[in-house]
Amino acid sequence: MAHVWDDLESMLKAPYPPVEKGTIKPHLNFKVNEDVETLCKAIQGFGTDEKSVIDILTHRSSNQKQAISRAYEEKSKRILVNDLKSDTGGDFEDVLVRLATLPAVNDAKDIIKATKGAGTDKKILIEILASRTNKQIKELSAAYADETKKTLVQNLKHEVSGDFGKAIVSLAEAARDESTSVNANKAKEDAQALYNAGEKKFGTDESKFVEILCKRSIPQLRQTLVEYKNISGKTLQKSIEKEMSGEMEELLVAIVKCIMNTPAYFAEKLHESMKGIGTHESMLTRIMVSRAEVDMMDIKAEYKKLYQSSLYKQISSDVTGNYCDCLRMICGED
Repeated sequence: MAHVWDDLESMLKAPYPPVEKGTIKPHLNFKVNEDVETLCKAIQGFGTDEKSVIDILTHRSSNQKQAISRAYEEKSKRILVNDLKSDTGGDFEDVLVRLATLPAVNDAKDIIKATKGAGTDKKILIEILASRTNKQIKELSAAYADETKKTLVQNLKHEVSGDFGKAIVSLAEAARDESTSVNANKAKEDAQALYNAGEKKFGTDESKFVEILCKRSIPQLRQTLVEYKNISGKTLQKSIEKEMSGEMEELLVAIVKCIMNTPAYFAEKLHESMKGIGTHESMLTRIMVSRAEVDMMDIKAEYKKLYQSSLYKQISSDVTGNYCDCLRMICGED
């Protein structure tokens, strides 16, 4: 399983910025009024026509679904998301509501939920903030401010502390350099600085890791990972796993994996949500919907490489009913 994370050559060849390869694309023959008509019939009649609802929500882009939501409200004086909630339940409800909601709003709500009450669900913070682009984090922050009337960065400062907190806040500031050019000397310098801050010394200087991994551009960091291996003889991921523990290790490993290959990172997460007894449905739903318009095609390809089985088949054997039908539509057959 390690092979994908040792393959620095493929990483350097991967295009940046990545090409969007979603399974959900804008519907070419989009007629908003027809869709609203269909949904009104499907939801407001006697019983729910789940198939029609799934079909529309998994075959329209986010922007098209927002247009549908507005037209639905004009026509029926009701709110689509509320009707979906009152007409369905459980995991099926969760996936439909997410599909009908803007990605940035879903991300914001996940972070609000992860930081609510006693204790913080750091796994969700890691998954979202390590994998999103500056643009996605800025949109998430705006949605977060709309929902809570507070700023994401300020709130996170109260929720998380120490080096882990600094790293999370740094990611939430969406200040990653976006240049696509690579400075080879700087990459060597950074690699040496990381080696000195970790492998080479007793104890680890985590702040150096945070400064470099949360701020440099992705192409620059890819080159840095190559230089690190040249200096250390092992990958930065292996060094982090050896030198650190707990949530800090988990966060930095997630950042390194997303620098290398975000789809493979999510393929692993999807596998994690379905392996063993029982399924972690909320994680499965969150990832399937959040990546549907971004890189689901690539995630499926990476899943196959990592686990020698298809994501579509895995979903089919793991969950059932309308929930399963909906996830399979998002996934798309191989």
